[in-house]
Amino acid sequence: MEMNQRPQTIPRVLIFPMPAQGHVSPMLKLAELLAMSGLHVTFLNSDHIHNRLIKYTDMETRFSKYPEFLFRTIWDGLEEDHPRTGESVWDIIFSMNEKTKPVLREMLVSGQLGSGDSPYVTYMITDGLFGGFTLDVAEELGIPCVHFRTTSSCCFWSYFFFPLLAQSGQIPITDMDRLVTSVPGMESFLRFRDLPSMCRVSDTTNKSFQMISQVTNQTRRARALILNTFDDLEGSFVNRLAEFCPNIYTIGPLHAHLNHRQAQNSKTSTYPSSNNLYDVDRSCLTWLDSQPPNSVIYVSFGSIVVMTKSELIELWYGLVNSKQRFLWVMRPDMLMAEDGDRSVPAELEDATRERGFIVSYAPQEQVLSHSAVGGFLTHSGWNSTLESIVAGVPMICWPYFADQQINSRFVSEVWKLGLDMKDVSDRKVVEMMVNDLMVERREEFVKSTAEMARLAKMCVNEGGSSYCNLEKLVEDMRCGTK
Repeated sequence: MEMNQRPQTIPRVLIFPMPAQGHVSPMLKLAELLAMSGLHVTFLNSDHIHNRLIKYTDMETRFSKYPEFLFRTIWDGLEEDHPRTGESVWDIIFSMNEKTKPVLREMLVSGQLGSGDSPYVTYMITDGLFGGFTLDVAEELGIPCVHFRTTSSCCFWSYFFFPLLAQSGQIPITDMDRLVTSVPGMESFLRFRDLPSMCRVSDTTNKSFQMISQVTNQTRRARALILNTFDDLEGSFVNRLAEFCPNIYTIGPLHAHLNHRQAQNSKTSTYPSSNNLYDVDRSCLTWLDSQPPNSVIYVSFGSIVVMTKSELIELWYGLVNSKQRFLWVMRPDMLMAEDGDRSVPAELEDATRERGFIVSYAPQEQVLSHSAVGGFLTHSGWNSTLESIVAGVPMICWPYFADQQINSRFVSEVWKLGLDMKDVSDRKVVEMMVNDLMVERREEFVKSTAEMARLAKMCVNEGGSSYCNLEKLVEDMRCGTK
């Protein structure tokens, strides 16, 4: 270890997420939970993401209550005008894995990531998608390093079997509806179309397919694994993961966990923390206030999904033809570049004025917990899935990429919390599924979602599994390198 550090009585924890909304948001919530526990925390973000958080959130004000909380930035290796959406998000991962290692090492050795009574980092929590480079630096400097995987446990479990799928000739996929028999525990319901999108390649030498296998295997080297999930939801797959990662902390749903601990602490606000990278339009809450209970289907496809003009129009017609009220988040960068024409048929605009409301970005936690919302048409990102579960809102899943394909299958076939509409953008199917969710099968889904919401909230209450696991994580960090 080359750091000439004096003894530190207070641990300093470095939290280093992959720079994308779905990774930064839960890891920033974890950072706040650790700060509330009295630990000194440094949050290392890319310049690009940090600047967006400063612009669109109250991040600096919110964290000013923790005097030893530090924000530091690092370059992601991409030009500022890089889109960082859609499939181009892979460029961020490849770039950082190639360029960031020496910069991170220098920041750790020089003390740039510490201050005051905790000048040096004594514990690292890094995004599992960074694979081995953060572990290499941590091992060289003698710092315990834990991997945080922001996907579902069931998805992360499937990653370990990518090499077997390739070696057995099952990838490239020849029949999307055939059952997958190479992922233990999923043989009876997982189809090839439900595998993470990295499996939809024409050649197993594909860079993203290979990368997922490589970084997943590196997690075995980590001191421990942190998962944003809870035992009542994914306990069986968490137990399976222990075969590869014996020390696991399940501490989710992190947004509910943070909200609960803030409510316990009179010095902090119970207002949901916003970690959005877009300008939130809160006018939709006023519109929701004027709608009947459980009458609105909320539509949002996250911060990265892009779609074609044809897909947009089909989804829009399906929503309008369902005759249900809808609130739709349409990001300015949601259409693919080649489909930049945003003109739509007048009948869609007329129907939207009558029964719908469109915003560029919404305060999602508050929307899902609003009494007017009765369903969620989602891309099945893991954060959105957990937020919907906690709010007790049934889902229609229209996954885009990565873990979203497998999440949507679990929502529909395992947890029975909604419907899976993957690989379909047909207005008649959209109309049918919206009415199934909101009317025809509503009672069925309300019952199942209410029970899972109850379990999710119990696990973050004092004595619950996630609450206790976070306490253990904090204690282990206080004990340093034991």
